[in-house]
Amino acid sequence: MIQLNDVSKRFGDTTALYPTRLTIESAMTTVLIGPSGCGKSTILRLMNGLLEPTSGGVEFEGQRVSRNNVLALRRRMGYVIQDGGLFPHLTASQNVALMAKHLAIADDETGERLSELCELTRFPEDALSRYPVELSGGQRQRVSLMRALVLNPDVLLLDEPLGALDPVVRASLQTELKEIFQNLGKTVVLVTHDMAEAAYLGDQIVVLKEGRIIQAGTLDDLRDRPSDQFISDFISAQRSLVQL
Repeated sequence: MIQLNDVSKRFGDTTALYPTRLTIESAMTTVLIGPSGCGKSTILRLMNGLLEPTSGGVEFEGQRVSRNNVLALRRRMGYVIQDGGLFPHLTASQNVALMAKHLAIADDETGERLSELCELTRFPEDALSRYPVELSGGQRQRVSLMRALVLNPDVLLLDEPLGALDPVVRASLQTELKEIFQNLGKTVVLVTHDMAEAAYLGDQIVVLKEGRIIQAGTLDDLRDRPSDQFISDFISAQRSLVQL
């Protein structure tokens, strides 16, 4: 679905991502994980064209992402940023329907889609008229997910969508996200710091360090056949993996 071909990214004198090759398979969940500043979110923004590569190229279904096609391609990608990124002056329904309104999709069609998404994400329809400040953290994340899904995209890009939630709510949403991923069969790229979350949600786990991919594979690959001492140390530091 998505291919990074020797893609790098520099910001002035700082290298955020060294030349990287990565394949995102269709209808699978790929998790990008690693310490802060390792390049995870940079890769996500390169995929949807919010950042342009310093070198190399990004392909979406074999088509190179460029300034000429990025807007059209971006509409095929749902994007959830850290902390949700909801507009505080818009209600939940207005936040979800933002792109539908921009594209002049009929109100009745958007209304039907809202009902479908509320059922999918288990969001109460009577809360659609509330503003973000009136919603719980879990509800805000559901609204952000609905907004990413409203155009029925081919790809979901999720940048630490559960990072700010308390453990109980986070565990509940992890379960719901896994069900949603399985039901929709979409291509998903998820950024997280949590290896247990990566193992639970991901078909492929990609571990990054200082702008480079250290290893990619399943949890068993990383745990039983680590390519680097950093992999072993990173997994050992995640105490929640004891039960896996």
